[in-house]
Amino acid sequence: MATCLRLEAAATRGWGAWHRCCLWQGPAAMDSAEFRRRGKEMVDFVADYLEGIEGRQVYPDVEPGYLRPLIPTTAPEEPDTFEDIISDVEKIIMPGVTHWHSPFFFAYFPSGNSYPALLADILCGAIGCVGFSWAASPACTELETVMMDWLGKMLKLPEAFLAGQVGEGGGVIQGSASEATLVALLAARTKVIRRLQAASPGLTQGAIMEKLVAYSSDQAHCSVERAGLIGGVKLKAIPSDGKFAMRASALQEALERDKAEGLIPFFVVATLGTTSCCSFDNLLEVGPICNKEDMWLHIDAAYAGSSFICPEFRHLLNGVEFADSFNFNPHKWLLVNFDCSAMWVKKRTDLIGAFKLDPLYLKHNHQDSGLITDYRHWQLPLGRRFRSLKMWFVFRMYGVKGLQAHIRKHVRLAHEFERLVQQDPRFEICTEVTLGLVCFRLKGSNRLNEELLERINGAKKIHLVPCHLRDKFVLRFAICARTVESAHVQLAWEHITQLATSLLATPRD
Repeated sequence: MATCLRLEAAATRGWGAWHRCCLWQGPAAMDSAEFRRRGKEMVDFVADYLEGIEGRQVYPDVEPGYLRPLIPTTAPEEPDTFEDIISDVEKIIMPGVTHWHSPFFFAYFPSGNSYPALLADILCGAIGCVGFSWAASPACTELETVMMDWLGKMLKLPEAFLAGQVGEGGGVIQGSASEATLVALLAARTKVIRRLQAASPGLTQGAIMEKLVAYSSDQAHCSVERAGLIGGVKLKAIPSDGKFAMRASALQEALERDKAEGLIPFFVVATLGTTSCCSFDNLLEVGPICNKEDMWLHIDAAYAGSSFICPEFRHLLNGVEFADSFNFNPHKWLLVNFDCSAMWVKKRTDLIGAFKLDPLYLKHNHQDSGLITDYRHWQLPLGRRFRSLKMWFVFRMYGVKGLQAHIRKHVRLAHEFERLVQQDPRFEICTEVTLGLVCFRLKGSNRLNEELLERINGAKKIHLVPCHLRDKFVLRFAICARTVESAHVQLAWEHITQLATSLLATPRD
Protein backbone atom coordinates (compact mmCIF):
# COMPACT_ATOMS: atom_id res chain seq x y z
CA MET A 1 0.00 0.00 0.00
CA ALA A 2 2.82 2.39 0.90
CA THR A 3 4.51 1.64 -2.44
CA CYS A 4 1.28 2.43 -4.30
CA LEU A 5 0.94 5.76 -2.48
CA ARG A 6 4.55 6.67 -3.36
CA LEU A 7 3.95 5.83 -7.00
CA GLU A 8 0.72 7.90 -7.06
CA ALA A 9 2.48 10.88 -5.46
CA ALA A 10 5.39 10.59 -7.86
CA ALA A 11 3.05 10.41 -10.82
CA THR A 12 1.55 13.80 -9.89
CA ARG A 13 5.08 15.32 -9.86
CA GLY A 14 5.89 14.16 -13.39
CA TRP A 15 7.73 11.43 -15.30
CA GLY A 16 11.18 12.09 -13.82
CA ALA A 17 10.01 11.74 -10.23
CA TRP A 18 7.97 8.65 -11.11
CA HIS A 19 10.99 7.10 -12.83
CA ARG A 20 13.26 7.74 -9.85
CA CYS A 21 10.67 6.28 -7.50
CA CYS A 22 10.36 3.16 -9.62
CA LEU A 23 14.04 2.34 -9.42
CA TRP A 24 14.42 -0.92 -7.52
CA GLN A 25 14.59 -0.14 -3.82
CA GLY A 26 15.91 -3.52 -2.66
CA PRO A 27 19.49 -4.20 -1.47
CA ALA A 28 21.97 -3.09 -4.13
CA ALA A 29 25.51 -4.37 -4.55
CA MET A 30 26.60 -0.84 -5.48
CA ASP A 31 24.71 2.41 -6.03
CA SER A 32 25.83 5.24 -8.29
CA ALA A 33 27.55 7.13 -5.48
CA GLU A 34 29.64 4.13 -4.52
CA PHE A 35 30.28 3.35 -8.19
CA ARG A 36 31.79 6.81 -8.64
CA ARG A 37 34.09 6.21 -5.67
CA ARG A 38 35.01 2.64 -6.54
CA GLY A 39 35.41 3.54 -10.20
CA LYS A 40 38.06 6.11 -9.33
CA GLU A 41 39.76 3.51 -7.12
CA MET A 42 39.71 0.97 -9.93
CA VAL A 43 41.20 3.44 -12.41
CA ASP A 44 43.97 4.10 -9.89
CA PHE A 45 44.45 0.34 -9.42
CA VAL A 46 44.72 -0.20 -13.19
CA ALA A 47 47.06 2.76 -13.66
CA ASP A 48 49.26 1.57 -10.78
CA TYR A 49 49.29 -1.94 -12.23
CA LEU A 50 50.38 -0.77 -15.68
CA GLU A 51 52.89 1.75 -14.34
CA GLY A 52 54.43 -0.86 -12.06
CA ILE A 53 54.16 -3.88 -14.35
CA GLU A 54 57.88 -3.87 -15.09
CA GLY A 55 58.51 -4.80 -11.45
CA ARG A 56 56.28 -7.87 -11.61
CA GLN A 57 57.60 -11.28 -12.65
CA VAL A 58 56.51 -11.57 -16.26
CA TYR A 59 55.51 -15.25 -16.09
CA PRO A 60 53.65 -16.71 -13.10
CA ASP A 61 55.22 -19.19 -10.71
CA VAL A 62 52.18 -21.43 -10.23
CA GLU A 63 51.16 -24.97 -11.10
CA PRO A 64 47.93 -26.12 -12.81
CA GLY A 65 45.04 -26.09 -10.35
CA TYR A 66 46.62 -23.47 -8.07
CA LEU A 67 43.52 -21.29 -7.90
CA ARG A 68 40.70 -23.63 -6.86
CA PRO A 69 41.91 -24.20 -3.27
CA LEU A 70 42.18 -20.43 -2.79
CA ILE A 71 38.49 -19.62 -3.33
CA PRO A 72 35.29 -21.05 -1.82
CA THR A 73 33.54 -23.92 -3.54
CA THR A 74 30.27 -21.95 -3.81
CA ALA A 75 29.25 -18.34 -4.30
CA PRO A 76 28.71 -16.29 -1.11
CA GLU A 77 25.18 -16.14 0.31
CA GLU A 78 25.80 -12.60 1.61
CA PRO A 79 27.64 -9.85 -0.28
CA ASP A 80 31.41 -9.50 0.03
CA THR A 81 32.94 -6.06 0.31
CA PHE A 82 34.69 -4.33 -2.54
CA GLU A 83 37.83 -4.09 -0.38
CA ASP A 84 37.86 -7.87 0.08
CA ILE A 85 37.47 -8.45 -3.65
CA ILE A 86 40.32 -6.11 -4.57
CA SER A 87 42.48 -7.70 -1.89
CA ASP A 88 41.79 -11.10 -3.42
CA VAL A 89 42.70 -9.81 -6.89
CA GLU A 90 46.21 -9.19 -5.62
CA LYS A 91 46.41 -12.34 -3.50
CA ILE A 92 44.68 -14.85 -5.80
CA ILE A 93 44.51 -13.51 -9.36
CA MET A 94 47.77 -11.65 -9.87
CA PRO A 95 50.01 -14.59 -8.86
CA GLY A 96 48.53 -16.51 -11.79
CA VAL A 97 48.68 -13.75 -14.40
CA THR A 98 51.05 -13.77 -17.35
CA HIS A 99 51.80 -10.08 -17.78
CA TRP A 100 51.35 -9.56 -21.50
CA HIS A 101 51.99 -5.82 -21.21
CA SER A 102 55.27 -6.17 -19.36
CA PRO A 103 58.23 -4.74 -21.32
CA PHE A 104 59.89 -8.12 -20.68
CA PHE A 105 57.14 -10.05 -22.49
CA PHE A 106 58.51 -11.11 -25.90
CA ALA A 107 56.25 -14.11 -26.63
CA TYR A 108 53.59 -14.76 -29.27
CA PHE A 109 52.67 -11.38 -30.82
CA PRO A 110 51.60 -8.08 -29.20
CA SER A 111 48.27 -7.75 -27.43
CA GLY A 112 46.99 -4.22 -27.93
CA ASN A 113 46.57 -2.00 -24.90
CA SER A 114 46.22 1.73 -24.31
CA TYR A 115 44.47 4.05 -21.88
CA PRO A 116 42.04 5.44 -24.52
CA ALA A 117 40.96 1.89 -25.39
CA LEU A 118 40.43 1.02 -21.74
CA LEU A 119 38.27 4.10 -21.25
CA ALA A 120 36.24 3.25 -24.33
CA ASP A 121 35.63 -0.24 -22.97
CA ILE A 122 34.21 1.28 -19.79
CA LEU A 123 31.74 3.24 -21.91
CA CYS A 124 30.96 0.13 -23.96
CA GLY A 125 30.12 -1.75 -20.79
CA ALA A 126 27.97 1.09 -19.50
CA ILE A 127 25.93 1.41 -22.69
CA GLY A 128 25.66 -2.37 -22.71
CA CYS A 129 23.83 -2.72 -26.00
CA VAL A 130 23.67 -5.98 -27.91
CA GLY A 131 24.17 -4.57 -31.38
CA PHE A 132 22.89 -7.35 -33.62
CA SER A 133 20.92 -4.92 -35.79
CA TRP A 134 20.74 -1.23 -36.58
CA ALA A 135 17.53 -0.94 -34.58
CA ALA A 136 19.14 -2.61 -31.56
CA SER A 137 21.41 0.47 -31.30
CA PRO A 138 21.87 2.65 -34.37
CA ALA A 139 25.10 4.25 -33.17
CA CYS A 140 26.68 0.84 -32.56
CA THR A 141 26.10 -0.18 -36.18
CA GLU A 142 26.85 3.14 -37.86
CA LEU A 143 30.05 3.91 -35.93
CA GLU A 144 31.42 0.47 -36.80
CA THR A 145 30.76 1.04 -40.49
CA VAL A 146 32.48 4.42 -40.40
CA MET A 147 35.44 3.21 -38.30
CA MET A 148 36.05 0.32 -40.68
CA ASP A 149 36.09 2.82 -43.54
CA TRP A 150 38.51 5.03 -41.57
CA LEU A 151 40.82 2.09 -41.00
CA GLY A 152 40.51 0.89 -44.58
CA LYS A 153 41.59 4.33 -45.80
CA MET A 154 44.53 4.30 -43.37
CA LEU A 155 45.62 1.05 -45.05
CA LYS A 156 44.88 2.45 -48.51
CA LEU A 157 42.62 -0.50 -49.28
CA PRO A 158 41.01 -0.53 -52.73
CA GLU A 159 37.74 1.38 -52.84
CA ALA A 160 35.85 -1.87 -53.42
CA PHE A 161 36.44 -2.89 -49.78
CA LEU A 162 34.89 0.27 -48.34
CA ALA A 163 31.23 0.76 -47.55
CA GLY A 164 31.13 4.50 -48.23
CA GLN A 165 27.70 5.76 -49.12
CA VAL A 166 26.88 3.31 -51.91
CA GLY A 167 29.67 0.71 -51.94
CA GLU A 168 29.06 -3.02 -52.31
CA GLY A 169 31.81 -3.95 -49.86
CA GLY A 170 32.51 -2.94 -46.30
CA GLY A 171 34.10 -3.87 -43.01
CA VAL A 172 32.99 -5.66 -39.88
CA ILE A 173 34.61 -6.25 -36.49
CA GLN A 174 35.00 -9.95 -35.76
CA GLY A 175 36.20 -11.44 -32.49
CA SER A 176 39.45 -12.87 -33.86
CA ALA A 177 41.32 -13.66 -37.06
CA SER A 178 40.34 -17.31 -36.54
CA GLU A 179 36.69 -16.27 -36.65
CA ALA A 180 37.26 -14.15 -39.75
CA THR A 181 38.89 -17.05 -41.61
CA LEU A 182 36.00 -19.35 -40.73
CA VAL A 183 33.41 -16.76 -41.78
CA ALA A 184 35.19 -16.29 -45.12
CA LEU A 185 35.44 -20.04 -45.72
CA LEU A 186 31.76 -20.61 -44.94
CA ALA A 187 30.73 -17.73 -47.21
CA ALA A 188 32.93 -19.09 -50.01
CA ARG A 189 31.48 -22.57 -49.50
CA THR A 190 27.92 -21.28 -49.75
CA LYS A 191 28.76 -19.24 -52.83
CA VAL A 192 30.32 -22.11 -54.77
CA ILE A 193 27.58 -24.59 -53.81
CA ARG A 194 24.87 -22.20 -55.03
CA ARG A 195 26.79 -21.50 -58.24
CA LEU A 196 27.25 -25.19 -59.05
CA GLN A 197 23.65 -26.04 -58.17
CA ALA A 198 22.41 -23.22 -60.41
CA ALA A 199 24.41 -24.71 -63.28
CA SER A 200 23.43 -28.31 -62.44
CA PRO A 201 20.17 -28.40 -60.43
CA GLY A 202 20.51 -32.12 -59.81
CA LEU A 203 23.66 -31.73 -57.75
CA THR A 204 23.14 -32.19 -54.05
CA GLN A 205 24.96 -30.18 -51.42
CA GLY A 206 26.53 -33.35 -50.08
CA ALA A 207 27.88 -34.35 -53.48
CA ILE A 208 29.52 -30.95 -53.86
CA MET A 209 30.83 -30.77 -50.30
CA GLU A 210 32.78 -34.02 -50.54
CA LYS A 211 34.73 -32.60 -53.51
CA LEU A 212 35.47 -29.12 -52.19
CA VAL A 213 39.11 -28.37 -51.39
CA ALA A 214 40.75 -25.31 -49.84
CA TYR A 215 44.41 -24.31 -49.72
CA SER A 216 46.86 -22.44 -47.55
CA SER A 217 50.62 -22.29 -47.08
CA ASP A 218 52.28 -24.87 -44.86
CA GLN A 219 53.17 -21.84 -42.70
CA ALA A 220 49.54 -20.76 -42.18
CA HIS A 221 48.13 -20.51 -38.66
CA CYS A 222 46.52 -23.63 -37.21
CA SER A 223 43.19 -21.76 -37.11
CA VAL A 224 43.03 -22.14 -40.90
CA GLU A 225 43.11 -25.90 -40.52
CA ARG A 226 40.45 -25.63 -37.83
CA ALA A 227 38.25 -23.61 -40.20
CA GLY A 228 38.47 -26.47 -42.68
CA LEU A 229 37.47 -28.97 -39.99
CA ILE A 230 34.49 -26.91 -38.90
CA GLY A 231 33.49 -26.17 -42.48
CA GLY A 232 33.63 -29.86 -43.40
CA VAL A 233 35.98 -29.36 -46.37
CA LYS A 234 39.40 -30.68 -47.31
CA LEU A 235 42.27 -28.29 -46.61
CA LYS A 236 45.62 -28.83 -48.27
CA ALA A 237 48.92 -27.23 -47.27
CA ILE A 238 50.97 -25.78 -50.11
CA PRO A 239 54.74 -26.21 -49.60
CA SER A 240 56.38 -22.83 -49.02
CA ASP A 241 59.59 -21.66 -50.67
CA GLY A 242 62.97 -20.91 -49.11
CA LYS A 243 61.58 -17.72 -47.57
CA PHE A 244 58.58 -19.60 -46.13
CA ALA A 245 56.19 -18.02 -48.65
CA MET A 246 53.47 -19.59 -50.79
CA ARG A 247 54.28 -19.12 -54.48
CA ALA A 248 52.23 -19.48 -57.66
CA SER A 249 54.03 -22.54 -59.02
CA ALA A 250 53.36 -24.70 -55.96
CA LEU A 251 49.72 -23.61 -55.78
CA GLN A 252 49.15 -24.19 -59.50
CA GLU A 253 50.66 -27.67 -59.27
CA ALA A 254 48.27 -28.60 -56.44
CA LEU A 255 45.28 -27.17 -58.34
CA GLU A 256 46.01 -29.14 -61.49
CA ARG A 257 46.50 -32.36 -59.55
CA ASP A 258 43.27 -31.92 -57.58
CA LYS A 259 41.16 -30.92 -60.57
CA ALA A 260 42.43 -34.01 -62.41
CA GLU A 261 41.13 -36.09 -59.50
CA GLY A 262 37.68 -34.49 -59.79
CA LEU A 263 38.01 -32.17 -56.78
CA ILE A 264 36.66 -28.63 -56.73
CA PRO A 265 39.15 -25.96 -55.57
CA PHE A 266 37.20 -23.06 -54.07
CA PHE A 267 39.12 -21.22 -51.32
CA VAL A 268 42.67 -20.00 -50.68
CA VAL A 269 44.09 -18.38 -47.55
CA ALA A 270 47.16 -16.22 -48.13
CA THR A 271 49.03 -15.17 -45.00
CA LEU A 272 50.83 -11.86 -44.63
CA GLY A 273 53.06 -12.12 -41.56
CA THR A 274 52.96 -15.79 -40.53
CA THR A 275 52.92 -16.63 -36.84
CA SER A 276 56.09 -18.70 -36.92
CA CYS A 277 58.42 -16.27 -38.66
CA CYS A 278 56.44 -13.34 -40.12
CA SER A 279 56.84 -14.49 -43.72
CA PHE A 280 54.64 -13.19 -46.52
CA ASP A 281 52.84 -15.23 -49.16
CA ASN A 282 53.27 -13.81 -52.65
CA LEU A 283 49.93 -12.11 -53.30
CA LEU A 284 50.96 -10.76 -56.69
CA GLU A 285 51.49 -14.35 -57.88
CA VAL A 286 48.75 -16.15 -55.97
CA GLY A 287 46.03 -13.52 -56.49
CA PRO A 288 45.71 -13.77 -60.29
CA ILE A 289 45.52 -17.57 -60.08
CA CYS A 290 42.63 -17.35 -57.61
CA ASN A 291 40.78 -14.89 -59.82
CA LYS A 292 41.36 -17.01 -62.93
CA GLU A 293 40.20 -20.22 -61.20
CA ASP A 294 37.21 -18.46 -59.57
CA MET A 295 38.44 -19.28 -56.06
CA TRP A 296 37.75 -17.06 -53.06
CA LEU A 297 40.99 -15.47 -51.84
CA HIS A 298 41.11 -14.58 -48.15
CA ILE A 299 44.07 -12.67 -46.71
CA ASP A 300 45.06 -13.31 -43.09
CA ALA A 301 47.31 -10.47 -41.91
CA ALA A 302 46.46 -10.82 -38.22
CA TYR A 303 49.74 -9.37 -36.90
CA ALA A 304 51.35 -7.62 -39.85
CA GLY A 305 48.24 -5.78 -41.02
CA SER A 306 48.69 -2.93 -38.54
CA SER A 307 52.05 -2.04 -40.10
CA PHE A 308 50.42 -1.32 -43.45
CA ILE A 309 49.33 2.10 -42.15
CA CYS A 310 53.02 3.08 -42.55
CA PRO A 311 53.87 3.99 -46.15
CA GLU A 312 57.20 2.14 -45.96
CA PHE A 313 55.38 -1.15 -45.21
CA ARG A 314 52.33 -0.71 -47.44
CA HIS A 315 54.03 -2.59 -50.32
CA LEU A 316 53.67 -5.77 -48.27
CA LEU A 317 49.93 -5.54 -49.01
CA ASN A 318 50.36 -5.19 -52.78
CA GLY A 319 48.02 -7.65 -54.45
CA VAL A 320 45.14 -7.11 -52.02
CA GLU A 321 43.11 -6.02 -55.03
CA PHE A 322 42.84 -9.71 -56.01
CA ALA A 323 41.29 -10.71 -52.67
CA ASP A 324 37.65 -11.29 -51.81
CA SER A 325 38.22 -10.73 -48.09
CA PHE A 326 40.97 -9.26 -45.94
CA ASN A 327 41.52 -9.41 -42.19
CA PHE A 328 43.91 -8.19 -39.52
CA ASN A 329 43.81 -7.62 -35.77
CA PRO A 330 43.96 -4.04 -34.45
CA HIS A 331 43.93 -5.75 -31.04
CA LYS A 332 47.45 -7.01 -31.75
CA TRP A 333 49.49 -3.98 -32.78
CA LEU A 334 47.23 -0.96 -33.11
CA LEU A 335 46.76 -0.17 -29.39
CA VAL A 336 43.14 -1.38 -29.36
CA ASN A 337 42.61 -3.97 -26.63
CA PHE A 338 41.15 -7.42 -27.30
CA ASP A 339 38.82 -8.19 -28.98
CA CYS A 340 38.83 -6.26 -32.23
CA SER A 341 39.54 -8.11 -35.48
CA ALA A 342 38.94 -6.07 -38.62
CA MET A 343 37.55 -7.86 -41.68
CA TRP A 344 36.62 -6.42 -45.07
CA VAL A 345 34.83 -7.97 -48.04
CA LYS A 346 34.41 -6.73 -51.58
CA LYS A 347 30.81 -7.88 -51.76
CA ARG A 348 28.94 -7.91 -48.47
CA THR A 349 26.13 -9.87 -50.12
CA ASP A 350 28.50 -12.87 -50.10
CA LEU A 351 28.46 -12.85 -46.29
CA ILE A 352 24.83 -11.90 -45.90
CA GLY A 353 23.83 -14.58 -48.39
CA ALA A 354 25.56 -17.22 -46.30
CA PHE A 355 24.39 -16.24 -42.83
CA LYS A 356 21.10 -14.35 -43.15
CA LEU A 357 18.17 -15.57 -41.07
CA ASP A 358 15.40 -13.07 -40.42
CA PRO A 359 12.88 -14.05 -37.73
CA LEU A 360 10.12 -11.56 -37.04
CA TYR A 361 11.48 -10.58 -33.62
CA LEU A 362 14.72 -9.30 -35.21
CA LYS A 363 13.14 -7.39 -38.10
CA HIS A 364 12.84 -3.60 -38.13
CA ASN A 365 11.47 -0.90 -40.42
CA HIS A 366 14.81 0.22 -41.87
CA GLN A 367 16.46 -3.08 -42.71
CA ASP A 368 15.60 -2.93 -46.41
CA SER A 369 16.31 0.77 -46.86
CA GLY A 370 19.78 0.14 -48.36
CA LEU A 371 21.22 2.82 -46.06
CA ILE A 372 22.36 0.56 -43.22
CA THR A 373 23.46 -3.00 -42.54
CA ASP A 374 22.61 -5.45 -39.79
CA TYR A 375 25.90 -6.95 -38.66
CA ARG A 376 24.28 -10.13 -37.33
CA HIS A 377 24.35 -11.29 -40.97
CA TRP A 378 28.13 -10.80 -41.20
CA GLN A 379 29.23 -13.10 -38.38
CA LEU A 380 28.70 -16.35 -36.49
CA PRO A 381 27.21 -15.02 -33.22
CA LEU A 382 24.00 -13.02 -33.08
CA GLY A 383 25.01 -10.59 -30.35
CA ARG A 384 27.89 -8.16 -30.53
CA ARG A 385 29.39 -5.49 -28.28
CA PHE A 386 29.98 -1.82 -29.11
CA ARG A 387 33.60 -2.54 -30.07
CA SER A 388 34.00 0.33 -32.51
CA LEU A 389 34.13 2.75 -29.57
CA LYS A 390 37.66 1.50 -28.86
CA MET A 391 38.72 2.26 -32.41
CA TRP A 392 37.10 5.72 -32.31
CA PHE A 393 38.83 6.68 -29.05
CA VAL A 394 42.24 5.30 -30.08
CA PHE A 395 42.23 6.73 -33.61
CA ARG A 396 41.23 10.18 -32.35
CA MET A 397 43.54 10.34 -29.32
CA TYR A 398 46.63 8.95 -31.08
CA GLY A 399 46.02 10.10 -34.61
CA VAL A 400 47.46 8.22 -37.56
CA LYS A 401 50.91 9.69 -36.88
CA GLY A 402 50.90 8.45 -33.29
CA LEU A 403 49.95 4.94 -34.38
CA GLN A 404 52.63 4.97 -37.06
CA ALA A 405 55.21 6.04 -34.46
CA HIS A 406 54.23 3.07 -32.27
CA ILE A 407 54.69 0.61 -35.16
CA ARG A 408 58.01 2.13 -36.18
CA LYS A 409 59.39 1.99 -32.64
CA HIS A 410 58.68 -1.73 -32.43
CA VAL A 411 60.28 -2.40 -35.81
CA ARG A 412 63.33 -0.36 -34.81
CA LEU A 413 63.71 -2.34 -31.58
CA ALA A 414 63.43 -5.63 -33.48
CA HIS A 415 66.29 -4.60 -35.74
CA GLU A 416 68.27 -3.57 -32.69
CA PHE A 417 67.84 -7.06 -31.26
CA GLU A 418 68.74 -8.55 -34.66
CA ARG A 419 72.05 -6.65 -34.65
CA LEU A 420 72.84 -7.89 -31.14
CA VAL A 421 72.29 -11.48 -32.26
CA GLN A 422 74.43 -10.99 -35.35
CA GLN A 423 77.32 -9.72 -33.23
CA ASP A 424 77.52 -12.99 -31.27
CA PRO A 425 79.04 -15.76 -33.41
CA ARG A 426 77.38 -18.44 -31.28
CA PHE A 427 73.93 -17.45 -32.61
CA GLU A 428 72.24 -17.26 -36.00
CA ILE A 429 69.29 -15.33 -37.44
CA CYS A 430 66.88 -17.77 -39.07
CA THR A 431 64.70 -15.57 -41.29
CA GLU A 432 64.62 -12.05 -42.63
CA VAL A 433 63.51 -9.51 -40.03
CA THR A 434 60.77 -7.45 -41.68
CA LEU A 435 58.67 -6.13 -38.81
CA GLY A 436 58.75 -6.70 -35.05
CA LEU A 437 59.70 -10.40 -34.86
CA VAL A 438 63.21 -11.88 -34.74
CA CYS A 439 63.69 -15.65 -35.17
CA PHE A 440 67.06 -16.79 -33.83
CA ARG A 441 68.83 -19.78 -32.31
CA LEU A 442 72.12 -21.04 -31.00
CA LYS A 443 74.17 -22.72 -33.71
CA GLY A 444 73.83 -26.37 -32.87
CA SER A 445 71.25 -29.03 -32.22
CA ASN A 446 67.55 -28.62 -31.60
CA ARG A 447 68.03 -30.07 -28.13
CA LEU A 448 70.55 -27.36 -27.32
CA ASN A 449 68.02 -24.69 -28.22
CA GLU A 450 65.23 -26.44 -26.36
CA GLU A 451 67.42 -26.39 -23.25
CA LEU A 452 68.19 -22.70 -23.74
CA LEU A 453 64.49 -21.86 -23.96
CA GLU A 454 63.80 -23.96 -20.87
CA ARG A 455 66.39 -21.93 -18.97
CA ILE A 456 65.06 -18.61 -20.29
CA ASN A 457 61.47 -19.31 -19.32
CA GLY A 458 62.47 -21.09 -16.15
CA ALA A 459 64.25 -17.95 -14.91
CA LYS A 460 61.03 -15.96 -15.58
CA LYS A 461 62.85 -12.68 -16.19
CA ILE A 462 61.65 -12.58 -19.79
CA HIS A 463 59.17 -14.73 -21.68
CA LEU A 464 59.64 -16.27 -25.14
CA VAL A 465 57.93 -19.00 -27.18
CA PRO A 466 59.45 -21.17 -29.95
CA CYS A 467 58.53 -22.31 -33.43
CA HIS A 468 59.67 -24.92 -35.90
CA LEU A 469 61.09 -23.76 -39.23
CA ARG A 470 61.40 -26.88 -41.34
CA ASP A 471 63.39 -29.19 -39.05
CA LYS A 472 64.88 -26.47 -36.84
CA PHE A 473 63.75 -25.55 -33.32
CA VAL A 474 63.81 -21.74 -33.29
CA LEU A 475 63.34 -19.07 -30.61
CA ARG A 476 61.00 -16.17 -31.39
CA PHE A 477 61.69 -12.69 -29.97
CA ALA A 478 58.63 -10.51 -30.59
CA ILE A 479 58.53 -6.84 -29.59
CA CYS A 480 55.21 -6.64 -27.78
CA ALA A 481 54.59 -4.13 -25.00
CA ARG A 482 53.55 -0.53 -25.66
CA THR A 483 56.13 0.57 -23.07
CA VAL A 484 59.09 -1.53 -24.23
CA GLU A 485 62.27 0.45 -24.87
CA SER A 486 65.85 -0.17 -25.99
CA ALA A 487 66.98 -0.73 -22.38
CA HIS A 488 64.56 -3.67 -22.03
CA VAL A 489 65.82 -5.23 -25.27
CA GLN A 490 69.43 -4.81 -24.12
CA LEU A 491 68.67 -6.39 -20.74
CA ALA A 492 66.85 -9.27 -22.40
CA TRP A 493 69.79 -9.99 -24.70
CA GLU A 494 72.25 -9.79 -21.82
CA HIS A 495 70.12 -12.30 -19.92
CA ILE A 496 69.90 -14.65 -22.94
CA THR A 497 73.67 -14.57 -23.53
CA GLN A 498 74.43 -15.23 -19.88
CA LEU A 499 72.17 -18.28 -19.92
CA ALA A 500 73.69 -19.42 -23.22
CA THR A 501 77.21 -19.13 -21.78
CA SER A 502 76.22 -21.21 -18.77
CA LEU A 503 74.49 -23.78 -21.00
CA LEU A 504 77.45 -24.14 -23.37
CA ALA A 505 79.80 -24.60 -20.41
CA THR A 506 77.74 -27.53 -19.13
CA PRO A 507 79.31 -30.90 -19.97
CA ARG A 508 77.16 -32.77 -22.50
CA ASP A 509 76.78 -36.46 -23.23
